[in-house]
Amino acid sequence: MAHFRIKTGDTVYVLTGKDRAMTGKVLRVIPEKEQVVVEGVNMVTKHRKPGNSYQQGEIAHMEGPIHISNVMLVDEKTKQPTKVGVKTLENGDRVRISKRSGEVIDTLTNKR
Repeated sequence: MAHFRIKTGDTVYVLTGKDRAMTGKVLRVIPEKEQVVVEGVNMVTKHRKPGNSYQQGEIAHMEGPIHISNVMLVDEKTKQPTKVGVKTLENGDRVRISKRSGEVIDTLTNKR
């Protein structure tokens, strides 16, 4: 399974597609399909038939997944898209860093 440097809760910038230049928060990462669901981006219409959970049919608007290569993490310091790197500190902790500003984004939970 692939390992991604974008996690749930990150703010990302959309690079390509119909929602190009939009930013949003990552709601879900789908590693099997290499996709992410971003809040307010790639809105799709879902037609639902009446059933047990829906007494009436409905037309729901929801976010659709987009490929992870089409988004880029937004640096909190500069507010611009940035590449993400992984660095090992002296104490053995692995951290995600912003390539643009060099700031530490957060600590990764697993150690290699």
